[in-house]
Amino acid sequence: MEYQEAKEKFINTWGSLGTLWGINKAMAQIQSLLFISTKPLSMEEIMEELKISRGNTSMNLRQLMDWDIVTKELIPGERKEFFTTEKDVQELARHIAKKRSRKEIKPVIKVLKEVSSIKDDGSAKTKELIKQTKALHNLAETADTLMNKIVNQEQNWITKSLLKLIK
Repeated sequence: MEYQEAKEKFINTWGSLGTLWGINKAMAQIQSLLFISTKPLSMEEIMEELKISRGNTSMNLRQLMDWDIVTKELIPGERKEFFTTEKDVQELARHIAKKRSRKEIKPVIKVLKEVSSIKDDGSAKTKELIKQTKALHNLAETADTLMNKIVNQEQNWITKSLLKLIK
């Protein structure tokens, strides 16, 4: 397999995986293109490489920057904006895990705590709701605490954490 074919295969596969993780295909493809690029890329270069519109590119770059995965890079003498992504895969995973916790897990934990704290009127359905939502709250809180401990580890946190779990 030649470079161009391998590059396209990687970008398309990463794009497909992105949809499984809840992000759109173009967003994942932009990140993957920047990930394997040897230099920061302009919006025009991204559009041309991925064959996507300016609006789609712009919107997805903004979202990637909101996730702290992509950053703008200034290049002296250039008027265009250039973009780059975190190259360290473990640091990239750390950014994603922190953002997902803040945006997705913590709000669910809050709702589960509220729901499981309702007044117990003594009925079977109320007791069941309290019991099950407390169990989910405890599980979600434990999972979030574990994830936070893992992502706050030093370099090679994935490897170190997995080894600790295996032992």
